[in-house]
Amino acid sequence: MLFNIYHTILYQPLFNILVFFYNIVPSHDIGLAIIFLTIFVKVILWPFFAQSIRAQKAMQEIQPKIEELKEKYKDNKEKMGPALMELYKREKVSPFSSCLPLLLQLPFLIAVYQVFRVGLSSGSLDLVYSFIYNPTTINPVSLGVLNLSQPSVIMAILAGASQFWQSKIMMGKSALSSKPGANNAMAIMNKQMTYFMPLITVFIGASLPAGLTFYWLLITVFGVAQQAWVFKKNG
Repeated sequence: MLFNIYHTILYQPLFNILVFFYNIVPSHDIGLAIIFLTIFVKVILWPFFAQSIRAQKAMQEIQPKIEELKEKYKDNKEKMGPALMELYKREKVSPFSSCLPLLLQLPFLIAVYQVFRVGLSSGSLDLVYSFIYNPTTINPVSLGVLNLSQPSVIMAILAGASQFWQSKIMMGKSALSSKPGANNAMAIMNKQMTYFMPLITVFIGASLPAGLTFYWLLITVFGVAQQAWVFKKNG
């Protein structure tokens, strides 16, 4: 039942959107179709992403107050937790809001993975809607050189590198709002994740269809652009 719902409201629509873009882009290049699909997904998720970025910005702005509480209650961990919760409540900030886009993005990522694994590899187009032209087969080769239905180490490295770039940008913004010399456990953890997660992306991405790692690369790059726009707009 749950699988059928996922298949009907997420996988099949995304698959048909990809086929639609494939039909209309120049030379029916699947790489260009994926770019348009990525833009479509980012537009759909934009309200949630913008909310998350504003929450990140708010967290950075109250970082000095967080450091003060950590210093004040460094010998009393039991009081520090409630004090932090009170600070978040007073400043109307949720420390979990920044996780929302990732959680929302995961179902889309899984659906896109299925699209590339099934749709591009087997050429199965049985699920194309009647009002969308069925091209019979989809050429998985983009720009005449890259087969997006097969794994690509180069594409996996590019996806990991873009994720590292995004993490460094966000870590840099956090560092600017942190109190110099503070014992910031969160900053240490973020620094570790900055290097660890891109390596995981490369390791896993090297065994996945290049179309998926290309999609992840685009999602990350567009995400950085959206972050810059939201931060600039909100001053």
